[in-house]
Amino acid sequence: MTRSVYVTGIDRGDGRQVVDLGVMELLTRQVDRVGVFRPLVHDDPDRLFELLRARYRLSQDPGTVYGMDYHEASAIQAEQGTDELVSRLVERFHRVAADYEVVLVLGTDFAATQLPDELALNARLANEFGASVIAVVGGRGQDAESVRAETRNAYRAYSGLGCDVLSMIVNRVAPADRDVVAERLAATLPVPCSVLPDDPALSAPTVAQITSALGGTVLLGDDSGLARDALDFVFGGAMLPNLLKALTPGCMVVTPGDRADLVVGSLAAHSAGTPPIAGVLLTLGERPGEEILTLAARLAPGTPVVSVAGGSFPTAAELFALEGRLNAATPRKAETALGLFERHVDTAALLDRVSVARSGRVTPMMFEHELLEQARADRRRVVLPEGTEERVLRAADVLMRRDVCDLTLLGDPDTIRKKAADLGIDLAETQLIDPQTSELRQSFAERYAQLRAHRGVTVELAYDVVSDVNYFGTLMVQEGLADGMVSGAVHSTAATIRPAFEIIKTKGAERSSSGRAAAGDGGTKGAERSSSGRAAAGDGGTKPAASIVSSVFFMCLADKVLVYGDCAVNPDPDAEQLADIAVQSAATAARFGVDPRIAMLSYSTGTSGTGADVDKVREATERVRASRPDLRIEGPIQYDAAVEPSVAATKLPDSEVAGQATVLIFPDLNTGNNTYKAVQRSAGAVAVGPVLQGLRKPVNDLSRGALVQDIVNTVAITAIQAQDEE
Repeated sequence: MTRSVYVTGIDRGDGRQVVDLGVMELLTRQVDRVGVFRPLVHDDPDRLFELLRARYRLSQDPGTVYGMDYHEASAIQAEQGTDELVSRLVERFHRVAADYEVVLVLGTDFAATQLPDELALNARLANEFGASVIAVVGGRGQDAESVRAETRNAYRAYSGLGCDVLSMIVNRVAPADRDVVAERLAATLPVPCSVLPDDPALSAPTVAQITSALGGTVLLGDDSGLARDALDFVFGGAMLPNLLKALTPGCMVVTPGDRADLVVGSLAAHSAGTPPIAGVLLTLGERPGEEILTLAARLAPGTPVVSVAGGSFPTAAELFALEGRLNAATPRKAETALGLFERHVDTAALLDRVSVARSGRVTPMMFEHELLEQARADRRRVVLPEGTEERVLRAADVLMRRDVCDLTLLGDPDTIRKKAADLGIDLAETQLIDPQTSELRQSFAERYAQLRAHRGVTVELAYDVVSDVNYFGTLMVQEGLADGMVSGAVHSTAATIRPAFEIIKTKGAERSSSGRAAAGDGGTKGAERSSSGRAAAGDGGTKPAASIVSSVFFMCLADKVLVYGDCAVNPDPDAEQLADIAVQSAATAARFGVDPRIAMLSYSTGTSGTGADVDKVREATERVRASRPDLRIEGPIQYDAAVEPSVAATKLPDSEVAGQATVLIFPDLNTGNNTYKAVQRSAGAVAVGPVLQGLRKPVNDLSRGALVQDIVNTVAITAIQAQDEE
């Protein structure tokens, strides 16, 4: 039977979309087939469903999402009664429920619907759908006692109408009252109650929304600038010094279009980061001359300058009536909303009450959700050496909004702040360090010289070395000032991981003195090493249980996640090293929710082939079986026999791994690197990694083509690895 969750409210203005989004995040973390049903809708397509469809890659036909529009519902209720209206909506709901494991029902919005007793209608629909209810109460503009009373009344109303109330969620409470409201409700309600504080960034309209609502014309600005939230409005009419004193972070400057001095002054302040603004709105249909616009574009590239026809007073009236909305065009608001939900709702307890059984397989979306959830559960600090790179800044924005981990960005703070301001990113909670001027540089130089004394490194030489962002970041990890490091968006693999080999080390690690990471990456991002692939006692080290440092990629395919190893570090591992890579990769897979079934890949399957290459894989397989009899492993085995059940049935019919392998170990770097890239490009897979394994403390590399989401995932993985280290 399909399990359904009905999210509803008691009045308009409760900001319920935050809860809708948060519950959808929880459900897609558990199962991969989630349907959406909105009984009544004002407009088709609905902006919230479009957001859910884009964010969660829903394949559901939009035509099945909506029961009917409010006009039709009002007519049916008036002419044929509530029973007929409910009957039709129940029929349409079950058409959706038949195709999905769980359905999220989005209740009515209480906004000019002309439906009598809308709360009772939502309660009846929930009961008829067999859905449990999450009821949302808006707390904006109310004191703590009023919010408590209204929430209790809402619970009594829904439970009194026979609803299975899973949880009460109070939204938009004044931040100062949040703890008081939560304490009072916990003592008086028989169901869990979560209290979410009001967040100005969620109700603030974006510059794009302002432009659309006012019929404005964009004179300057890019998509990133138009996506900024306008957190405040500052109206310019006075002299420039007075305007500058009034500017606030994230404000929209509203000024007559003929005040070129205010336009240039505001953008200059933004460029200096004192403070960063959302943009400039010009009234009266006036626009500065081309020379002023050219100067403005150079001062603050990407910052929006928008012209509207109305005067300042009517424009102000329209601006103050605007409210930001979650939709597919506001992904940053969605990240903020999810971060708010996840910080203030006990998601584990709510999932337990929903009682949705977790799918037996791990889908890419479930994998990504789980990464963020695990990282958030025990916050760590991750250092990002490439602090001036745009993709890194955008990833940092997502990580902060989702409250995933603490961050340190390396680079010149003024340059980082300026780039962040141009992108509309607030770095107030992020640590910024310049290795060139940091007070840590001298102590790091002394520490590095001590670690590399056997290589003749002096403190003077080390002082120059540690100014490199990757060396500085690695030393932060080594000295406990950060828990992990992620780099490689603009650096080679060698530049990223060589400091880790040199600095982060442990007892028992050994490697020939020639086995260093290469200066370049040869086009593969693989660190070139000696054939032994071992970490030398002087050059770096591995975990005591690992003989070498190796890597895996998490390959997120359309319907499953596979683990590929080693595709980035060891060029030609011998049988002993290959066995070690297999054991490490299985442990990594299990740690991140992938049930390990290991396939030791070769060009032949079973006993059909002979030769040195096949013998190496066969020996590695036997080594794993001898040292770890608890692991399921097959090898030698060809790729098709490892992942395709029909091929496995012919070649290895009695194998518990063939046809369903999840951890695929390649015999050498050439095979592994080319295979992962071929699958990534031809199958449209998302490749997360390389994730390094075997180091004492986590340092991870990025592809120089990494997308923002790739960086987010890798940082989350690094934070989780750091949890394990402790």
